Amino acid sequence: MPSLKHFPADAPADDLIAAIRQDGALIIDRLIDKAQVASVMGELSPYMDATPVGRDAFTGFQTTRTGALVARSPLTRELVMHPAILAACDLFLLPTCDRYQLHLTQIIRIGPGQPRQVLHRDKLAWGGFLEGIEPQLNTIWAMTDFTFENGATQVVPGSAAWPKDRRAEPHEIAYAEMEAGSVLVYSGSVIHAGGENTTTADRVGLNLTYCLGWLRQEENQYLSCPPAIARTLDPALQALLGYSMGSYALGYFSPPTPPGEGPEAVPPQYVLGSHSDAAWGADLYKAVSERVRGDPTPAVGS
Repeated sequence: MPSLKHFPADAPADDLIAAIRQDGALIIDRLIDKAQVASVMGELSPYMDATPVGRDAFTGFQTTRTGALVARSPLTRELVMHPAILAACDLFLLPTCDRYQLHLTQIIRIGPGQPRQVLHRDKLAWGGFLEGIEPQLNTIWAMTDFTFENGATQVVPGSAAWPKDRRAEPHEIAYAEMEAGSVLVYSGSVIHAGGENTTTADRVGLNLTYCLGWLRQEENQYLSCPPAIARTLDPALQALLGYSMGSYALGYFSPPTPPGEGPEAVPPQYVLGSHSDAAWGADLYKAVSERVRGDPTPAVGS
């Protein structure tokens, strides 16, 4: 049986990404301590306990999946913005986008008696249209210990490079066994799935994922964390949610005001009270203009 590489909490991002590119997944041990785990669980447990189980075999008839975690849990926001994870996202995602974004927030509770989930690739959320592109980098934070017996995530090391029709054999599957407070980090292309829980206790993981800024998010962050809540957050988290331009001309809107009573073509953060539209694309303008054949004027909308 293969195994996943384990790294300490202070491992350099370059080392993490090298392992991701080779195996498709890794584990960072004890990135947060048990007290932090307990505090996060304290915020999320009321929502998790009120969530019904899945409606089909894929989502799990003995599994609950609870979202909108940025709006609901201030401590989850800290995990979303964890420097070690964002440093890995910088290296893994920024080569193919101007800005990445938060893709999904979900606390997953695999209950006793839940069978194994079918093996899959998360990038299939976009169908089969992203061959040759790594669209996302994902995390599962262990809120309980993950063991083979209680449903530790199944991962097939090296499968990110497999042909899409190749199926994994049992001897090719590793299990993300880790202590609470540790994090499984994995790509959108690696084959993986929830494990079988043969114990009498829940296995709980916090699934926080990131994707390229020019793709649609799996969890609609504008609805899960609407402007009334988003405007209270740190600007960096606002931008990660998607209240920012994905590229020079990607994501603007026109407020539907009466004639002459409002601006045209403002960035998403305008709805949060940021009214400085004069320089709204300055950082991305520079990045894009440097790419377009050295032309200082981006080839957008021509």
